[in-house]
Amino acid sequence: MTINELKLYCSDVSKQTDFYAKTIGLEIVEQSDVHTVFRIGQSRLKFVERKDFQPYHFAINIPCNQENEALAWLKQRVEILKDGTRDIQDFKSWNARAIYFYDADKNIVELIARKNLKNQSTSLFSAHALLNLSEIGLAVNAIEPIYNQLIEIVKLGIYDGGFERFCAIGDEQGLFICINKQVKDWYPTSDKAYSSEFAIAFTENGATYHLEFKNGKLEPVS
Repeated sequence: MTINELKLYCSDVSKQTDFYAKTIGLEIVEQSDVHTVFRIGQSRLKFVERKDFQPYHFAINIPCNQENEALAWLKQRVEILKDGTRDIQDFKSWNARAIYFYDADKNIVELIARKNLKNQSTSLFSAHALLNLSEIGLAVNAIEPIYNQLIEIVKLGIYDGGFERFCAIGDEQGLFICINKQVKDWYPTSDKAYSSEFAIAFTENGATYHLEFKNGKLEPVS
């Protein structure tokens, strides 16, 4: 699953634009008074200003060998969100290591180095090392109904987890991170998880899908 574009909402588009353009160094590919679109490698990240914004969790793939370089780069720009004293979180079952930080709206952003992707780089780490959007958090009251809605639209497998607390659906290039918000919060901060609305365009097996998460449901966008 390749995430082509992710549309999120924000409380102040000018603050988010400054953060991602100036602090992180992303390229702006489209902009207006109420929205900005950034390029993240193969993906596009769109922020649209809206009063009833609620925060998100999403992740970005980085080269599998550059988590230490990413940490040093991030520390010059943002405060690292930790689990205890650890700056880099080691997910042994996923063969991946991740770093977390807040953006201007306190969305939890994750840079993740997935060793299985074997996408090594010898280049100096910069915003150009952000390869693609790889996860979007989806907080719901019950995971199984969302999973059923999704597989009616596109056949995606369960990468990890189950229906009780946590379920990652898709693959290492692109994942829906579904959590039951009644029993689980966002890692590593334990921030409350909201059913934040978003829209996503992704490609799977050569076909492109446009979905919207709204009112607790995933539905195709015509």
